Amino acid sequence: MAYLKLYRNKLAHNYQMLHDWFLENQIEWGVVSKLLCGNKTFLEELVKLGVSEFHDTRITNLKMVKKVAPKAQTVYIKPPAKRNIANVIKFADVSFNTDLSTIRLLSEEAGRQNKTHKIIIMVEMGDLREGVLGDHLMDFYQQVCNLPNINIVGLGTNLNCLNGIMPSEDKLIQLSLYKQLIEAKFNIHIPWISGGTSVTVPLLLKKQLPKQINHFRVGEVLFFGLDLFTNQTIEGMSNDVFRLYTEIIELYEKPKVPSGEQGFNVSGETPEYPEEDYGKSAYRAILDVGLLDCNPQYLIPDDENITIIEASSDMLVLDVDQNETGYKVGDQITFKLKYMGVLGLMNSHYIDKVVVDG
Repeated sequence: MAYLKLYRNKLAHNYQMLHDWFLENQIEWGVVSKLLCGNKTFLEELVKLGVSEFHDTRITNLKMVKKVAPKAQTVYIKPPAKRNIANVIKFADVSFNTDLSTIRLLSEEAGRQNKTHKIIIMVEMGDLREGVLGDHLMDFYQQVCNLPNINIVGLGTNLNCLNGIMPSEDKLIQLSLYKQLIEAKFNIHIPWISGGTSVTVPLLLKKQLPKQINHFRVGEVLFFGLDLFTNQTIEGMSNDVFRLYTEIIELYEKPKVPSGEQGFNVSGETPEYPEEDYGKSAYRAILDVGLLDCNPQYLIPDDENITIIEASSDMLVLDVDQNETGYKVGDQITFKLKYMGVLGLMNSHYIDKVVVDG
């Protein structure tokens, strides 16, 4: 049976590196835990490390955070849906917001629940996902700053998540200027400029981060040690906090090219084959994992001689060439994982999740 391992020592190593960097630069930060899909066992590992602020896009995940870490600050990191307002107030201490009517509903619901709800106003900085346009920001702030039961604790932005627009010193300085203009006009103090995410960590390491950026939300660097500018592992960090373990359930030498009239496969595609493969054969291993669990493009075989052929809903087919390694049915095949690979596996009810020391 396929299962996903989290290596506790590697996670702790990456966490400590991030903790030290942020502490040195007087930056507050929280862990983006949405990758863990509310898994209680894995969330408890973060709590043991000392994580006291969790960021997520799913209320059910934040609900689990409140169970395992009642005193932790929970942050809902997308604009709330109006039908979900009551749960946002109940389980999220902070939420990202871009819509006036939604914030008014949050204000009303916070009053009913006898709470003060904190919000971060997200600002559009070029990636064209969520965010108030800069030209509208002053008027937007004026309309929400005096709402009851609402406390504006920061301005934030998201970059790289939709169109791949990278953060830059200039963009983050502009975000800082918005804060200064609001504070000057309204004679208030905004505690956070939440301009930091995993993609911004390299700017911090290169001393290119404006001093005013004082809050980060980090997931990918913690779990994968990845520099999103270079797509390489950050020096000293672990890139294999997670690893997938699968089992071979069939192994035969078969033709490389299928025979018969070809239509569409389960993914709606018609696979093509190079001419040099016609008439040739190779050993094919079938594994006990499939598209229901993970897209194979996010799997990286530990054995460099393995080629991923294709997946159906419940099985993954590999080309192991002439099987010089001597694989047999029952043997394990292991994979490193990309971010979306772990996300798919975490979201699958069919994959066991375990923690080991490594």
